[in-house]
Amino acid sequence: MDGKAYSKEILEQIKIKVCNMQKKPSIAVILVGNNPASQIYVNNKEKTARELGFVSKTYHLKENTNANELKDLILNLNSDKNTDAILLQLPLPKHLVSQDFIELIDPKKDVDGFHPINCGKLMTNSNPYAISCTPKGIIKLLKKYNVKIDGANAVVIGRSNMVGKPLAQLLLNENATVTVAHSKTKNLSAIAHGADILISATGIKGLVTKDFVKSGAVVVDVGIFRDEDGKINGDVEFEEVSKIASLITPVPGGIGPMTIAMLMENTLELSLNNAKF
Repeated sequence: MDGKAYSKEILEQIKIKVCNMQKKPSIAVILVGNNPASQIYVNNKEKTARELGFVSKTYHLKENTNANELKDLILNLNSDKNTDAILLQLPLPKHLVSQDFIELIDPKKDVDGFHPINCGKLMTNSNPYAISCTPKGIIKLLKKYNVKIDGANAVVIGRSNMVGKPLAQLLLNENATVTVAHSKTKNLSAIAHGADILISATGIKGLVTKDFVKSGAVVVDVGIFRDEDGKINGDVEFEEVSKIASLITPVPGGIGPMTIAMLMENTLELSLNNAKF
């Protein structure tokens, strides 16, 4: 499943819509500290936003930024009518508790869909202002490739607040029968082997081997790792699993581009929603 190609389609559609908007969608990105991976992600997000015609501004705070400084910035952006979406780049430095600041973001500007109100709306299937980008992108990609979710047995390996939990709920909302597995799960390979749709979001390189996958299953790999030699891999042993699965996402070029596309789609949707208030 080519997430890179499909994400380009989505971004082109967004660009066309933005061209016809008098007030352009605006996103504020908060980066605290000097995490190299976070800096790369933020640069890529900002570049994509500007290519689409969004107004994008990055607030780069020092590593030793205290809680009050970050709190004040978030509250100021909440009240700024020219800011439609707020993205707090994670992880934060260790002295700052991420959840405390996620909960400060106005749910109507919470582009990542991490605020408890948006999580609760997702849980009750009652139109969250934004849905977590990676899970949202996974569902869209499955539908693009006409994967039958309704009635399918889906196994999600991983229970994070960012991917595993919201993804399980989205699959439930699509009438899948969902099993959530994790690091404490016994007989993991046997449970995974029962899946029609198997999604791994653990951050464990090469966890999913051919023994985890039944013939014809659809496999989605959310993990991404760069080896010392520069090669990029995921949770899934692609070469062996691709010979068994009916569909599989590559790493790179699978879920990563879809996540960025959903971030942009969420920004657009928040902008349109905020214009109503």
